Amino acid sequence: MLEPLQEPFMQRALAEVVLIGVAGGALGCWVVFYGLSYAAESLAHSLFPGLVLAAIAGAPLLLGATPAVVVAALAIALGARVVGVSREAAVAVVVTTMFGLGVLLALSPQSPPGVEALLFGDPFGVTDADLAAAAALAALVLLSLGLLHGRLLVVGFDRGAARALGVSPALADAALLVLLAAATVVAVQGLGNLLVVAVFVGPAAAARQLADRMLPTMLIATLVAVLAGVAGLYLSYSAGTAGGASVALAIVAVYLLSLPLGRWFAAHRSATPSAEATIA
Repeated sequence: MLEPLQEPFMQRALAEVVLIGVAGGALGCWVVFYGLSYAAESLAHSLFPGLVLAAIAGAPLLLGATPAVVVAALAIALGARVVGVSREAAVAVVVTTMFGLGVLLALSPQSPPGVEALLFGDPFGVTDADLAAAAALAALVLLSLGLLHGRLLVVGFDRGAARALGVSPALADAALLVLLAAATVVAVQGLGNLLVVAVFVGPAAAARQLADRMLPTMLIATLVAVLAGVAGLYLSYSAGTAGGASVALAIVAVYLLSLPLGRWFAAHRSATPSAEATIA
């Protein structure tokens, strides 16, 4: 079990998945709670042309991914303002357009070898700079969620009454989307364009099967994301499978295991008498 830890590339990969797991697990609970799973997938796919351009130019992936997110967000906002076009339709059009553009660029003669890593990720290839970005992301997400916790709860549980309590639903939505975009830009370097959504949805969906309060759900989701990331890396190291795909597979496996556990916990809670009933 300890042998892989002697390899420097494995040490960096483990640090990367732990940092991404901390950020993705905590943020993912709000993504699932707000029904933004489709938005998370859309943002990830919209990054692809920027990632390919950065790879072709030999520039850091962050420099390509950041403007791609901005362009996609503006295009979705403008498309949703067209009469007769719903927000879901605008998202679908923008995402397919951006992803299709990225595929065309990836298939061009100028595309460097190994561009498939942009799709499926390569946690074993992360650099010290990638780790620094992931650490900054984890700190930003945890600090921001701590500051926004009350406002996000108010909007999430009663959007209609939020304004009366002095909380703007639009600002809460915007803050959550900005955090999601930043997290996606950083996490995509380790898990890839197609698989990064797994860390934002899978652990949170599993945690919701096991807890019914937000803070315990966030703690469970973070633990699930980190453990699944580590398990995926060990699977990849021992079986020779792709790193990003192995991590995503481990997350899906944990989610499937959470379904019967969630039903058992629900049945146990309903069978246990409440404190009020016991006193009565």
